[in-house]
Amino acid sequence: MLDHYRMFAAYNAWANRTLYEAVGTLDDDAYRKNLGAFFGSLHGTLNHILCADRIWLKRFTGTGEAPTSLDTILHDDFAGLWTARQVEDARLAAYIDRLSEAQIASDFTYTPVTNPTPVTHPLGPALTHVFNHQTHHRGQCHGLLTALGGPSLTLDMIYFVRTEGSAFLHNGS
Repeated sequence: MLDHYRMFAAYNAWANRTLYEAVGTLDDDAYRKNLGAFFGSLHGTLNHILCADRIWLKRFTGTGEAPTSLDTILHDDFAGLWTARQVEDARLAAYIDRLSEAQIASDFTYTPVTNPTPVTHPLGPALTHVFNHQTHHRGQCHGLLTALGGPSLTLDMIYFVRTEGSAFLHNGS
């Protein structure tokens, strides 16, 4: 499972980079335009993804800043958000690299932001959720991006595996 999560971390960073590079071509009005997504705009949705990652990484590691609300605007400017995203992607990958198979299988307890009742289950499903959550909201961002006239992106994991990920997968690192 450890190699599986390492692949997800590498894919995650690649997909975020691909998305942010495309979003960065938009003007600020388009970037902030509320198109009715759950978090309104690209700006709101990208901030939400970073919020959730910080919350989960604080739960996993016990370190770092974690917002208390899922709609917190961590960075009001795109450049600051993009820099923070890259730092968080590296932090997530480093965390995965420090894990053992036993830790992935062991129980993990945390308290959800939306329902402050402790929950316990193996760490593995929580890790999977983090990556799935990002994929879900990147899909929303892709829809917003194309609605604003931006490019349609290829963000499928299998595309990553066929291109960027092949060296990663064959080296097992």
